[in-house]
Amino acid sequence: MRTPVAPIAITRVENGTSVSAEDLLVTEEPLEIRLGYGPEHDRTEIRLSVTMRTPGNDEELTRGFLFTEGLITDPAQLLRVAYCENVKEEERGNVVRAELHPSVDVDPAKWQRNFYTTSSCGVCGKSSIEAVQVNCPTPLPKAPELSPALITSLPDRMRAAQTVFKHTGGIHAAALFNAQGELLLLREDVGRHNAVDKVIGAAQLAKLPLAACVLLVSGRAGFELVQKCVVAGIPAMAAVGAPSSLSVQLARASGLLLIGFLRNERFNIYAQRADTNP
Repeated sequence: MRTPVAPIAITRVENGTSVSAEDLLVTEEPLEIRLGYGPEHDRTEIRLSVTMRTPGNDEELTRGFLFTEGLITDPAQLLRVAYCENVKEEERGNVVRAELHPSVDVDPAKWQRNFYTTSSCGVCGKSSIEAVQVNCPTPLPKAPELSPALITSLPDRMRAAQTVFKHTGGIHAAALFNAQGELLLLREDVGRHNAVDKVIGAAQLAKLPLAACVLLVSGRAGFELVQKCVVAGIPAMAAVGAPSSLSVQLARASGLLLIGFLRNERFNIYAQRADTNP
């Protein structure tokens, strides 16, 4: 069974002295996502995507990815996600097939992207924002009332639950909180976007309502992460790091409460609805 942490032998140098030691690193492996679609009696398979991820919660990752990329618009359109058995031994546990409901209309020319996804991938430009707005709730629900004291407490609550980070010091996290600051879900991954997809996929599996939640990410609030938040219908997002100009543009166009530089008892509000007063 693949694990999120991998031990490795290293040479540690301190004050000019070298010693043999063991370190723990975040596991990074490819996950290939295949799609099964079409009538029950005549199913077709396409290879959709390969993403570099930390093993674990692969069904959640696949569900979140398909939904936030607009490949499905309703969780019920995805019947199941299962590991593929007819693969090479070294690929076992790294290839999944997502079975779509026969009613889902699939255009292979549009869907078969076969792209290699990294932690820095994304899209840009006005046309991308317009595409996102087609798939997101209109308008987003009003963000829950959040006091400054509650907002500044969220990073510490997230960090306390980051088990892989405690061992490695090098992994991204995404967490869902309710309006009372209670941690509902947390997922870690080597990729920022994967951590968000995992949380959204987990929320869908748990049938967790997202309209009163806050999404917190451990890094910056890039366009791709804000896009996923908006498509999922989450009305508030906070980031320990900075947003980008395009992510702020999307947040303001969508009515998303967007908070950045959330650290050391301070934060900046980059976007909010006129009737939201955190």
